[in-house]
Formats: sequence, structure tokens, C-alpha cells
Amino acid sequence: MKWVLSQPGPCSTKPFMNGRVFRWLAFGALAWVTLGETVKDREGAVRQDAASMSGDARWIYNDVDRGFEQARNSGKPLLVVLRCVPCLACGGLDGRVIDRSTDLASLLDQFVCVRVINANALDLSRFQFDYDLSFSTLVFNGDGTLYGRFGSWVHQTNSQDRAVDGFRRTLQGALKLHRGYPGNRSVLEGKQGTPVPYRTPVDLPTLAGKYRPELDWKGKVVPSCVHCHQIGDAFRTAFRERGESIPSGWIYPQPAPDTLGFSLAPDQAATVQRVTAGSISDRAGLRPGDELVAVRGQHVISIADVSWALHGAPESGELTVDVVRGGQRKSLVLELPPNWRRRADISRRVGTWEIRAMALGGLLLEDLPDPDRARMGIGTAEMALRVKHAGEYGRHAVAKRAGVQKDDVLVGVDGISHRMSESELIGHLLQAHRTGDTVGVVVRRGDQRLELSIAQQ
Repeated sequence: MKWVLSQPGPCSTKPFMNGRVFRWLAFGALAWVTLGETVKDREGAVRQDAASMSGDARWIYNDVDRGFEQARNSGKPLLVVLRCVPCLACGGLDGRVIDRSTDLASLLDQFVCVRVINANALDLSRFQFDYDLSFSTLVFNGDGTLYGRFGSWVHQTNSQDRAVDGFRRTLQGALKLHRGYPGNRSVLEGKQGTPVPYRTPVDLPTLAGKYRPELDWKGKVVPSCVHCHQIGDAFRTAFRERGESIPSGWIYPQPAPDTLGFSLAPDQAATVQRVTAGSISDRAGLRPGDELVAVRGQHVISIADVSWALHGAPESGELTVDVVRGGQRKSLVLELPPNWRRRADISRRVGTWEIRAMALGGLLLEDLPDPDRARMGIGTAEMALRVKHAGEYGRHAVAKRAGVQKDDVLVGVDGISHRMSESELIGHLLQAHRTGDTVGVVVRRGDQRLELSIAQQ
């Protein structure tokens, strides 16, 4: 399978709050925090995390190689938690994981635990996950074999208590796999990372020379940090600069199960919570309460494992899903139509901001609700994408300079006039066009109908 996917001086090191208070603030972060929102003192947050965690008896701080060494020597599995410290999303889950007083403590004691707060030196052939999340976990054998992943948009937006339950079940599943290793290698093969052309993020063309493998603790730490989402940005830019079409996996990375019409309960490993009537999953016979145990032959222990399996699924064709229902194992076949990934909603992803600059000239679009369509005389099957925001600076202002304004309604783009979401339109434009191409847009502005054009970046 080809891998084509899914800011954290001389400056005082005195903590801006004591470690106990910091951890409980993280624990109390509210679930309604806007995705992408960060703490006000980002530099202070990173330095406090280092001050609080570097001497922690359980956690190895920012040293994955040391973690693998200890896992090999101890015979324990390796748990690597990747956390963008300034990001408030997942703060509550993160607080529960690092707090020794929670009921996760005895479970975590069975792992070698590593906390990583920057992506600079990650081995990209090994650390392949959803780069847009602010909290992700990978569990390995000491020899480098991956047991599973944890972290999803369900966990990033749902009740933190339920997310902790899901995390617990993932760790329990990983321990079970560890006890059966290496006899279970065959069901783990598809979960492993696949070859990539760059060894680490700082080797990517747009990041090379701007960042070093180590953080600048003597200067400004935050600007020296490669954030996980920058990996996706850099890969997409590399395709674009080579004049190549961006693969679907980099536009719609790690697809959520909702893309196929089902959702998973956040407090379980991979249990179906809902199935949309008439969806791909419904037609295949998937039902609420089904426990997913394998997708594409890969044993799954989390929602993230399911997304990884979907990430490597074919562009069309059959997808095999094994479930346990009423104590019996069943094998279901989902029929994937062409361009099924375009059904994924990427509107809330951090990486989509750069994608919008490439494809839409910096526009943020939302599908016009049916009552508003009726008032404008636009049919429910027709395109009607309202401009929610038009970027004002640099490459994000290309559409605005072309004449597009906030609250304009796009009713035609690149000759397409049927209804589609912003996510679908982005996929079409990135794969049909290259940098420098000009795309025609038809805009409704009040009673006016304007024809404009946007250059692809």
C-alpha cells in the first residue's frame, strides 16, 4: 500500500503556574473549546509542560529512541503520546492521562510511556497517524511493530470522560495483542507504517532549513516546534510544487467512519453507535451494537484503527468488515463507490486552512440551508455555497482580490453547478487542477450574478 494520507530565548524557565495547578487546568478544559483554539501563553504552556513532566517517574519526555530501548529491555509495550500542548482541544483527556491519581495509573504502569510535544524528529515511516489531531497515541512492541493507534475527531470533540473510557479500552486491547505477539503478526501487518520519501518532518522541502530536530529551549521554544499538522501541509505542498495531483489520502486523511454512514461510540474500542439509513454501511448490513474486530483483515482496537484501515482502502470496490454480533462473528462487505472519500467532512481540520488557499483562494464556504435557497430561488439539487469568510492576507486573499466578497453565494465553480459540499469541491479542484490554473466561478450577490475567476495556488 502506498502511504497517501489522513505554535507547539532567553526566557525564564520558572513555571508560570505550579505543575499541580497546570495539570488540573488541563483536566478541566471544557469540551466546547473551539478546535484549534490555543492557550494565551503558548510559550509558557510548553515550558511548564517540560518542567512538570521531565522529572516524572512514569514518563520519558521527548525521547522516542530511549522509549524503544526501555521497551526492548523490559519486555513491556511502548506507549507514545503525541500532544500539542498549547491546543486546548483534548486538554481534559490529556490531563487524565498524565495525572497519577486517576484510575488509568495501574494500566499505564504496564507500559513504557513516552510523551512527545513536537513532531520535529519523528520517524515518518513509523509515525503515521491523523496529523490534524492535538492528541494522538501509538502503541508499539519494542521491536517497532505497531499494535494500534488512538485519537479521533470523536474523542477530540466528545465528553472527556467518555474519551478516557475509549482510551482505556484501547490500552487493554494493546496489552492483549502484546501477550499474543509474535503469533499474531499476520493481523498486524496492515497496521504498520508504509514507505515515505522523507525520513523526518525537518527533511520535508518546505520545512528543511527552517527547523532543527531539537527544540530551541535556550531561545523561543514555540517557533522552533514542528506541529503535526505541518507534516500534512508540507506533503501537500510537495505534490503541488512538483505539478502533481494531490492524492485523495492527503486531502481526506484518516476518514471518519461517518464517511461510510456509521459512527462509533467514544467510550468503546470500536462499537457501532449509529448507522445512517440508506448509507453504504446500512446496505451492507452493519447495525448499532456491532463490535468491529477487523477491517480489511486488520485487527482493530480503536476508532483510530478503523480510520487507518479506511485510509488504506481502495478508491472504489469492496471493503470487508468483521463484526461480533450477539456473540457470533460475521463478515460484511461494504461497496465503495468512486470518490467515496469526498463524502468526508474536512471543514474543521487545521490542515484545511492551507488547502483552502490552494483550491479556493482563501475562501471558507458553507452549504446554504434549504430555507435560504428557497428565498433566493435556488433549487435543493443546485450548488449554493455561501462565503463565510474571505481571507485578507497573502495567498489566502487571492479570491478576495479576484472580487469575491463575504456572503456571496457560489452557484457555479469550474463548470459544476450541482449541489456539493465545500469538502467535495476542494477535492475536485485539487485533483483536476494544478498551480497557476484559473478556475471560473459564478457568484450570486443580492440580485446580481457575477462571473469571476480564481487562480489555483
